[in-house]
Amino acid sequence: MTIRQDLINQHMEVIHHPNYDRTVVMPYVPAIKIKSGKLLWLAGTTALPVYHDHPHRRKDLVKHMPNDLEAQTRASMEGIQKTLEAAGATFRDVVHVFVFRARPRMGDIGRVSAIINSYFAPYNHRPTSTNLAVLELGEPEQLIEIQMVAVVD
Repeated sequence: MTIRQDLINQHMEVIHHPNYDRTVVMPYVPAIKIKSGKLLWLAGTTALPVYHDHPHRRKDLVKHMPNDLEAQTRASMEGIQKTLEAAGATFRDVVHVFVFRARPRMGDIGRVSAIINSYFAPYNHRPTSTNLAVLELGEPEQLIEIQMVAVVD
């Protein structure tokens, strides 16, 4: 995949090794150099609406957190998209993605990555990423939490 320079955020530079094999398909890049701008740290986002009661209400958990990793991932990404938009940013501005998955199963990382990557595809952008499988998250129904860092004006 060739990254078009006109689609890259003006505040960042994608870093590759000198011997980078461009035939290898990677869902992320090894590094992004921040040249200017301000860091925007997004809170960890789940399938719950961004604004929800704390402590969590059981009825909200049942409604928004089905036992479906893909559905929870899409809902999390929609919440992140709204937060980025509220900050005047897009997925093009994201430099790092943290993904926490609970109760992992074989193939989960591929299914989750495909959904997350679909939000970056319109910008021909791949941020750096960390993908962790954990024993549990904040609630028993919660299968994923996603956090991002972006660079904005």
